[in-house]
Amino acid sequence: MNELPNGVTFFERGWLSSNNVLIQDADQAVLVDTGYWTHAIQTSSLVASVLNDQPLTAVVNTHLHSDHCGGNAYLQSLYPSLRTYIPPGLAAFVDDWDADALIYTATGQHCPSFSRTGVFADGDTFLIGNSNWRAYSAPGHDPHSIVIFQEEDGILISADALWENGFGVVFPEIEGVDAFDEVEATLEIIQQLKPKIVLPGHGAAFNDVKGALIRAKSRLAQFRGSAEKHATYAAKVLLKFKLLDVQKIKYLDLCAWASSAGYLQLLKKTYANKSEFDVWVFELCKSLEKNGACLIDSQYIININ
Repeated sequence: MNELPNGVTFFERGWLSSNNVLIQDADQAVLVDTGYWTHAIQTSSLVASVLNDQPLTAVVNTHLHSDHCGGNAYLQSLYPSLRTYIPPGLAAFVDDWDADALIYTATGQHCPSFSRTGVFADGDTFLIGNSNWRAYSAPGHDPHSIVIFQEEDGILISADALWENGFGVVFPEIEGVDAFDEVEATLEIIQQLKPKIVLPGHGAAFNDVKGALIRAKSRLAQFRGSAEKHATYAAKVLLKFKLLDVQKIKYLDLCAWASSAGYLQLLKKTYANKSEFDVWVFELCKSLEKNGACLIDSQYIININ
């Protein structure tokens, strides 16, 4: 694994919270993504452990899913002068705080409201020390997502556009919006950048970028060949995220939560319309259990990390 240069710290988190990248010099400190809201105190502690008495000066979000910006509000309360930059596209909904438009209602997740200073869009850069960090539009997983590249050291902050083994759920596809071509285009951009090390939104940092791209393109081909396969993957991801959040939940309570999550309702209606909703949720949980992601007992669904 390539060493990260001085001033760049990668915090690998559990899957409930996105990973964070802290970039600093003597005058400024920028945190890329802030994790899920229930881990905000842990996020701030990780940042403070590196910065010591130096203040955090800015937050940059790669996209606005709850596991990437859930700590924004808490960090803003700790650092009154903190500047917060988000990708363009949803800025008006942040200003008005529309949880429906920001898909927090549809995913059944929570994100405390925060304010923004501005946007960080394709082609925009920030300079820290002698290193220039540039945003590249990276739609697919989220239509407004960006990745951030530092050419001098070949460091790519890939968010959910590329993991070591795949990429994030393609959320527009849940709503019936074709986005697999955008996933492919984003993978091509990453390939052209030729990063030496990738700091993903989830999972460990890696430098076998060629292998990761091969695996991601293979997975994309599978999803293109079967919309149902992607839909099942998406539904299980949403359920697993809830389990990561609560750790243990009565099956009936999980079904009640799932019935309130618009994306799960949409996936059920589109891809499993002949099944009863509770039966469909239970079958998904059984699949998660088979994969070692949860345990089902007489009343509860229990998370297994």
